[in-house]
Amino acid sequence: MTRLAIVLTTAGLALAAPAPKEPGRTYLDLQPVGTHKLADDSPSGMAGNNLAEVPTGEREFAGVKFKVGEKYLQLGSPHFPTEKPEKVEGVKVGRPFAKLHILQATGYGSSPEGSPKHVPDDAVIAEYKVRYDDGDTATIPVVYGKDVRDYWFNDGSKGVSRGKVAWEGDCDAAKRLNCRVRLYLTTWENPKPGKRVKEIDFVRAKDTAAAPLCVALTAE
Repeated sequence: MTRLAIVLTTAGLALAAPAPKEPGRTYLDLQPVGTHKLADDSPSGMAGNNLAEVPTGEREFAGVKFKVGEKYLQLGSPHFPTEKPEKVEGVKVGRPFAKLHILQATGYGSSPEGSPKHVPDDAVIAEYKVRYDDGDTATIPVVYGKDVRDYWFNDGSKGVSRGKVAWEGDCDAAKRLNCRVRLYLTTWENPKPGKRVKEIDFVRAKDTAAAPLCVALTAE
C-alpha cells in the first residue's frame, strides 16, 4: 500500500469513527439508602395505608421513565408514631446531568386549616441537596402546593402549580374514606449541567407536619 493510500485509509477510519456520546438517562438507585417499602403500611400507623400499587421496575410516569424499586425514601413527621429519618444522605450519581426528574409526594398536609396536620400552600417541606464533585452544591426545594400535596386525594382535592400528577392508584385505607393515592413529577433544570454530580441528599424541613417521600429519581 502506498503512503498516500495509508493516509487516505486512516483519514477514512477517523471520519467513520462514531462521535463520543453524552451520558443518557440514568436511573438513580435508591435501594441502598431506602427507608421504607412500598408494600409496607405507612409509618402513620394506619392499617392498609401504603403505596403497594405503585408499579415497580422500569416504568413511564407522565412521559418520564423511572426505575422503581421495592424501597423508597420516607422522611419523618412529628405525627408518625414510629421514627423516620430527618434526612437521607448519599444517593449516588457519579455523572453530569442537565435535568433531574423526581417522583415524589408527601404524607399529611390536606387536613383543614387550623389542624396540626395542615400544611399551607407555598411551605417548603423538604429539599434535595445536589453535591458536585468539586464541592459546590445546589438546592432543589420541595414546595407544598407547587411540587406536591398529600398523596391522599379525592375529587375535591387541589392540584399542583409547578409539578404534575404522575400516577394515581388505590390503597385499602384510602378507599375506606372514599379517597385515592397519587404521586407527583417534578423536573429540575440543573444550572451547572457540565459539572459532575457526586451524590444527592434528601432533607426534611422540620417546621411542618409534612412527611416527604421520594419514590424514584432519573438523571439525564
